[in-house]
Amino acid sequence: MKSTVSEHSQPPSPVARKSLGEFIGQYWSWLFLLIIVVAIALLDRSGGFVSLFNFQSIGANMAIALIMALGQTFVIISGGIDLSSGFVMGLAAVIAATVMTALGNTYPVGINFAIALLVSIIVSLIPGLVNGFVIARLGVPPFIVTLGMLGIARGIGFLVSGGQPVSVNVKDMGQLGNGFLAYFSPSRNLWTYLTQPTGLQGTEVRELLRILPFPLIYMIVLMLICTFLLAKTRFGQHTYAIGGNKEAASRAGIRVQSHIIKVYMFSAFMSALAGILYTVRFTSGAANAGDPLLLDSIAAVVIGGASLFGGAGTIVGTLIGALIIAIIQNGLVILAINPFWQFVAVGIVIILAVLVDQAKTKVVK
Repeated sequence: MKSTVSEHSQPPSPVARKSLGEFIGQYWSWLFLLIIVVAIALLDRSGGFVSLFNFQSIGANMAIALIMALGQTFVIISGGIDLSSGFVMGLAAVIAATVMTALGNTYPVGINFAIALLVSIIVSLIPGLVNGFVIARLGVPPFIVTLGMLGIARGIGFLVSGGQPVSVNVKDMGQLGNGFLAYFSPSRNLWTYLTQPTGLQGTEVRELLRILPFPLIYMIVLMLICTFLLAKTRFGQHTYAIGGNKEAASRAGIRVQSHIIKVYMFSAFMSALAGILYTVRFTSGAANAGDPLLLDSIAAVVIGGASLFGGAGTIVGTLIGALIIAIIQNGLVILAINPFWQFVAVGIVIILAVLVDQAKTKVVK
């Protein structure tokens, strides 16, 4: 007896449903980014949101948090978390500002910056080494270890700074954090353009095209390096393997403990770079500079698709997550909405990201 139900009336196969679910789970952050960009653009009657200047500002403002998030990406993929990165960043900012101020204008700005960079990185690697050693060798949960290191780094940062921001009074140092990659007329010197006031008028506007702010350039370079490390090197492959299954990774010959130490040191290294960028951008170092950015850096990784259970995540995903947070924050300002709603919005997006991750895991199973 033939069935009276036509082929077209049959429900979609489990394979089709699985493919659709995987597609949504994989690209939901891209779709969400597109939705909020379109929504803010439509609600913004001034047109300021879609201006080149605003997009440049978004890129420059998100650079510090994203650089921190790059290091956090490796940690989360490996199955851990680094709650100390915000105050390691603040410690690096204070150390950099202190060294720059001590050197003053005795040395050229480039040498001054290089010395401060080196000292800040060396100091910041110590918390990363301690985090990794206690987690890998002693078996203490990452949440507990990095939470303790958060307090240690915060305390040392305030002790070094005396509880106050450390101002940097070094000629031209601020240009390293606030300048632009620019097209300039052959009749004028590039340094002249970089040291121009922000507001250019008249003929100067026609002579100068500010393309990319320096913080955005630093961010792009570090993103490319981290993408290569994560996708094309043994270090990245081992990070994925350890996050997926530590026991299997150990049986495969991976030195799990030493690799975890390296991952946390790398996170501290990226936090140090973020702290130094903060110092040259604001010509000041503050021990609590990274406190409000810690949540943003972790949120960017999670929203970008990294699993809190480890073994999954990408640098591009972290970029998308950081863009979502930065555009939400910028859009609320553009729309003249109370800025405290930023915390609410970011919190909602984090919960949404975790729910999507769990749903994606169920679909895969």
